Amino acid sequence: MENEWEPPVYGNEELDTKIEEHVTKFLGKSDTVLHEIVSDLIHLDVYHIKPTKERNYHTFITRGMSFLPMDAPKGCEDWRYSELMVCLPPDWPVSQEDFKEGRNYWPIWLMKMLARFPHKYKTWISWGHTIPNGDPAEPYADNTKLCCALLLPPIDVNTDFISLKVNDDVTVKFLSVVPIYKEEMEYKLKYGVEALMDKFDKYNINEVIDIKRRNVCKQSIWPFNR
Repeated sequence: MENEWEPPVYGNEELDTKIEEHVTKFLGKSDTVLHEIVSDLIHLDVYHIKPTKERNYHTFITRGMSFLPMDAPKGCEDWRYSELMVCLPPDWPVSQEDFKEGRNYWPIWLMKMLARFPHKYKTWISWGHTIPNGDPAEPYADNTKLCCALLLPPIDVNTDFISLKVNDDVTVKFLSVVPIYKEEMEYKLKYGVEALMDKFDKYNINEVIDIKRRNVCKQSIWPFNR
C-alpha cells in the first residue's frame, strides 16, 4: 500500500552547497531552478542547465533525493545517497508554459517520481535498475512508446562528476534516467544490463531522450527492414 503524505525533509547547508558547486564545476551554472511548492517526503528542486556548444542539450538534475538515505542492502552502502538527471534535446519545449503539457513535462515528472520512489517504498535504486511505468507498462506520453526507465551512470560527463563525497558519512552518486522500451527492459532482465548497453553502443544511443528512437530489441517481421 502506498504511504500517505509525509512532511518533507530539507537538506542542510553543507549538502546543498556541495551539490550546487559540484554541478556547476562539471556541467555549468544552472540557469533556473524548478522549486517545489508542495513536497512529499523530501523537498525536491530541479536544476536546469541550458544547452551549450560542448553539451548541446538541456540537463535537469535533482537536488533533494540525497536528503534521506536509501535502504541499500549490505555491501551496497555506498549507494545510499543519490541524485538523478535527465537530458533533453535542444529543441525540447522547456518553458513554464510548455511544462503544463504532459507530453513535454513527463521526463521531469519521471525523474522526480524515481527520486521519491526508494524513500516512499523503503528500498533503493542504483545503476542498471529498471522501473516500468505501471503493470503492464504504459507509454509516458501519447507521442512515444517509451514506457520504462533504466538507471545508468551519466555517459557524456567527466567521470569525476559521477560521485561526490560530501563528508565521511555521505557520498552522493549521480545517475541518468534513460527511458527505454518494454522489449529493451525484457532483454535487460534476461541477458543483463551490459548486453543491452552493447546494443545501445551499436546504434549510438545515449542519455539524451529521443522519443522516436530505434527500439534496439524489437525484431522486425521483415528480414530486410532493419
